[in-house]
Amino acid sequence: MHVLVATSRQIMTRMSLTIIAICTVASSPTRAQGAPTTNAAPARQTEADAYTRYELLAPGSAKFKIIYDVTATTPGAKYYFNPIRIGSVASDESVTDPSTGAPLKFDEVGSTVARAGGVRSNDTMQTYIRVTLARPVPAPDGEGRVRIVKTYEDAKSYFSEGDVIVFNRPLGIKRNAVVLPRGYELVSCNYPSQILQEADGRVNITFWNATPAEAPLILRARPSASMNTNAIALPAALASRASERAMQSRKIVYYLQQPETHAFDLYHDYTESRTGVSSYVNVVRVGSTVSRPSAHILDTGDTLRFELLKGAAITKVAPEEQGITPTTEAVVFRFPAVKAGASTRLRMNETYTDTARYKLVNDQLLWDRSFGRPANAVVLPSGWQLTNSSVPATVSTMPDGRVRLDFINPRTDEIAVLITARRR
Repeated sequence: MHVLVATSRQIMTRMSLTIIAICTVASSPTRAQGAPTTNAAPARQTEADAYTRYELLAPGSAKFKIIYDVTATTPGAKYYFNPIRIGSVASDESVTDPSTGAPLKFDEVGSTVARAGGVRSNDTMQTYIRVTLARPVPAPDGEGRVRIVKTYEDAKSYFSEGDVIVFNRPLGIKRNAVVLPRGYELVSCNYPSQILQEADGRVNITFWNATPAEAPLILRARPSASMNTNAIALPAALASRASERAMQSRKIVYYLQQPETHAFDLYHDYTESRTGVSSYVNVVRVGSTVSRPSAHILDTGDTLRFELLKGAAITKVAPEEQGITPTTEAVVFRFPAVKAGASTRLRMNETYTDTARYKLVNDQLLWDRSFGRPANAVVLPSGWQLTNSSVPATVSTMPDGRVRLDFINPRTDEIAVLITARRR
C-alpha cells in the first residue's frame, strides 16, 4: 500500500507513456582544411501526463478558458512546443512552471521553428506556442512540467441551440475536464464521465479516455436558477469518493523478475503540492518485503534521502495512518519542503518480494495483485509470453522483446489484476 504523510487516501496522479527517440548523427567527410563537420537531427519532442481543463465562458461568446498541464520528457530539451488548434483563436495566454509557480517565457512560432526543435509534423500551416523551459530536461529520465493557460474562441466547438449550450469537440488528450458556466445544469453527455459539482456551484464533467482514439465529446446544458449557488458540501466520509479521477497524475510500472524469485522492480511517480510537506511514506503491503529503495526529483534530477522504518517509528512520521503494527515496514523519502504555489514531482524506485501474489505455479507465471491508481503497467520478464489478463489492458512489445501491459482504470475503485504467462 502506498500512502502519503498527511492525506494518505488522496491520489493525485496522471498516465502516459514516454518514448525517447533515437537521434542519428551523420558526420560529413573531412574538409580540405581538416576540420570535420557534424549534422545532427534534433531529438524528437516527447511528452507525458497531459491533462486539459476547459472552462466554458459566457454562453454566446464561443469562448472557453483552457488550462493545459503537460510534461516535456525529451532529455536535454530546452523548449516545449504546444500546437494552436487550427480554427481556434487564442488569447490571454500565460505559461508557468508548476515546480516553482514562476512564469515561463513563451512566444508564437511557425512550423519551421517547431520542426527544428524536434516536433515531427509536416503541416506547414500549423503554429505553436514555444515555451522556454525553466531548465533543460534532466537526463536520463527527468521531466520539464509546464502549465499553459489560454482562452480559445471557437464557434464550431462551443455554441447555443436556443437556451441550450453545446460543447462539441473531439478531445485527443486522455485526461480531460469540461466545466459548465455557473448556473447551468448538465442535460446530456455522450462520453462516460464523472459529474462533480465544484465548490462555487459549477458542474465539472471529467473523464479519463482509455481508448487509443479521440473522445468524440458532446455536452449539452441549460440554465437552472437552483444551480446558481455554491455547492452543498458532502459529508467528510463521502468526500473522497467525489474526487476527480482524471486529475490524478500518479502512475506505477512493475518490472517482473523471473517468477522463481517472487521479485519485481517498480517505480512510481507522484506529485506533492501541499505546502510544507517534505516527506513521502510508502507503507509496505502485508506479505511483501522491500529492498533497494531510491528516489529523485524528476523536475531537477536531484537524488533524495530515504530511511526504512518499522512499527511505532512509522506512526511518528505519519500519525494519521491506520493499521500500523509492530511488524509493519515503510520507506520514508525526504525532500525539500514544498513552497506555497509550487509542487514537487517524485520518482521512487523499489524492489519487492511477494511469495503470495507473484509466483510460479505448474510452470506458469502467476501475478495476482490489486491496483488502486488509474494508471498502472506490468512488464513480463524476458522469455515469457502472455496467456491471460483478467482485466482489459493495452498490450505492447518493448524493444528488448519483453511484453508490457498497461491498465487504465477511470473508476475510483481498485482493480484485481490476474496475469498468467508461459515460457517461450
